Amino acid sequence: MSNGEGRVRGLAARAGGWSARHRWAAVGIWVLFVVLAVGLGSAAGRVDVKDGDQLSGETHTAARIIEDAGIEEPAGETVLIQAKSDGVKATDPEFRSAVAAVVAAVEETGEVSDVTTPYESGTISEDGRSALVQFDMRGAADTAGERVEPVLDAVERVQKDHESLRIEEIGGASMMKTFDDAFGADLQRAEFSAVPVALGILLIAFGAVVAALLPVALAITAIIATMGLMGLVSHLQPMSDTANSVMVLVGMAVGVDYCLFYLRREREERAAGRDAQAALRIAAATSGRAVVVSGVTFCVAMAGMLFTGIAEFEGMGLASLMVVAVAMVGSVTVLPALLSLLGERVEKLRIPFLHKRASSGGDSRFWGAVLDRVLARPVLAVVVATGALLAVAAPAVGMKTQNLTLDQEFGDSLPIVQTYNRVNEAFPGGSEPAEVVVHADDINAPEVKSALAGFREKAIESGATRGPVEIKVHDQQNIALVYVPLVGGSDLDKAGESLRTLRDEVRPATLGAVDGVEAPITGQVAGSKDFNDQLVGSVMPVFAFVVVLAFVLMLMSFRSVTVAITSIGLNLLSVGAAYGVLVAVFQHGWGASLVGAEGVGAIITWLPLFLFVILFGLSMDYHVFVVSRIREARLRGLATRDAIRHGVVTTAGVVTSAAVIMVAVFAIFGTLSMQSMKQMGVGLAAAVLIDATVIRGVLLPAVMALLGERNWYLPKWLHRMPDLTHDEAPQAPARPPAKDDEGEPVRV
Repeated sequence: MSNGEGRVRGLAARAGGWSARHRWAAVGIWVLFVVLAVGLGSAAGRVDVKDGDQLSGETHTAARIIEDAGIEEPAGETVLIQAKSDGVKATDPEFRSAVAAVVAAVEETGEVSDVTTPYESGTISEDGRSALVQFDMRGAADTAGERVEPVLDAVERVQKDHESLRIEEIGGASMMKTFDDAFGADLQRAEFSAVPVALGILLIAFGAVVAALLPVALAITAIIATMGLMGLVSHLQPMSDTANSVMVLVGMAVGVDYCLFYLRREREERAAGRDAQAALRIAAATSGRAVVVSGVTFCVAMAGMLFTGIAEFEGMGLASLMVVAVAMVGSVTVLPALLSLLGERVEKLRIPFLHKRASSGGDSRFWGAVLDRVLARPVLAVVVATGALLAVAAPAVGMKTQNLTLDQEFGDSLPIVQTYNRVNEAFPGGSEPAEVVVHADDINAPEVKSALAGFREKAIESGATRGPVEIKVHDQQNIALVYVPLVGGSDLDKAGESLRTLRDEVRPATLGAVDGVEAPITGQVAGSKDFNDQLVGSVMPVFAFVVVLAFVLMLMSFRSVTVAITSIGLNLLSVGAAYGVLVAVFQHGWGASLVGAEGVGAIITWLPLFLFVILFGLSMDYHVFVVSRIREARLRGLATRDAIRHGVVTTAGVVTSAAVIMVAVFAIFGTLSMQSMKQMGVGLAAAVLIDATVIRGVLLPAVMALLGERNWYLPKWLHRMPDLTHDEAPQAPARPPAKDDEGEPVRV
């Protein structure tokens, strides 16, 4: 293996070398790519995920039947009218007057249709103190939230005229508006605040404005380009707003990280006495290669989401995969070109104190002290660190997943949550009833009508619902929609039992007994169950795909079975610890107030699998970077323990900076009002923090120290596999290396 500076091998080295030689061309191509991606994406437009494509099972079948029939279900709204004192009943004149006023007020807006009074539909509570006025919003359901404000204002005016009653509106449109008002702007602020937070931390890390701006600029351009690409790809794989938000989150994290790795290595080589050209060449062959390996591994992890069969997940996975790929390509092409163009000017606009600190190695002394203790007693370090991580992971054994209800998502922070709870208390399940989509050759055939009546009667007799069961018949399409409020209401466990009774007992005995009748049951509770069932079924394929391909990539990148196995093991340990933190905080409520959260008794259904693929990809960033440096030192002749110490200490500053940026960006999402976003932010932040400290700073060096030369074990029969390693082993510096404040040479 050559030790000459002039010989490097690999895609990253070739790309970096070409870009440095053709710097204006590389920058121009990147700018052209971003502009073309945005232009073509805008022209193509984005196709969003449809309800019928979201899930398999009964929920999917029901959505398909409705879509195929061309039925556009309007957004349903409900006005709760409730006596504040026990003496007032729904049959009293004052109460009737309020009902009439509500009906008149909402009809006057011109935005509603099919207004039904409680006296017509029987929606009066058992105690007689509460009643529901129900109606539909005109126009498309997915935009009803934009038109509901006049209706809400009308209901509020009626409330002012009837102080002795509680008059409140809730429904699909009003919840959509509440969600957009409370969360839309919230999320946008989080996305925008991620940029200044990352920039501030980079200023501390580099101590120079120009150097700090480079990673942020590359991350932002990668995100912008990917937004355009999402428009094009959405015609094959529909996207969503969630996929867009996740893409921004991932793009900012990895885009900054990849540049940080590259830039710090180039800086280090220049500080060691190499000229700009040699420093760039070494950075391309080492950090550039680490970026490619970790980027490809991240893409593989995100591709695992495509095995879920859930359109929302597939969109998130593909969007994240694209932004990582774009950031990776940018890091090994346009970044070397910019560094070549800037030269020493990359240190422009220095911040004196910060620049001096950044140039002196930052956290290396701290991690050097830690490493001395870890390497002196590696067995003790492994036992203590592994024991601590397993203890943190232990609560994950009892993890419970479900879609969060409105009161779980927002707690008591929004007035509509109290309305939601009051409706569910007076009319269990009334705010979000189950929906039975009945399709027959002739919906008005006597046997079908009899079965529908029997379903309604048996549903109430079985205890699954207390009624009223509403039936809407679409004669032309031969479809009937049956709305069944589930006993259990917002308690998804109890409501799930009611759903099971409908699906397994009531339906087979009534609608299921008629030939040619389809009757899938959908709705919020059914959707949660079907989503959970589908995710459980996809966990093993996704897990196997990600773990096996990550193992193969590590094997080819480091040509060591041992490194590949330990990579997988350590990553799984950090994911397990993140799961434990999530369950402890959000399911059990331990220390929830410290992060401004609540113990809601469950983890949002989609989060565990999402966290697994995201964290597996993110963990590889640090792992590949640190182990690459250890292997590089080993190839240059250092003993394994010395190589471990060198690799960890010399990467400590950049890993710490990268981790702080990721933790800060993810923690921003932990401040959002929705519990599901808090769960995602806290889970990601905790995992990255654990990974960058306990795993990379203690457990990885301790395990490698114990394994010794076995770290580099590769069976002879595997020697023929593709070689993705680099062989850059720099010679001694051309001039004496820079000295630190105490006159000691800065280690390379």
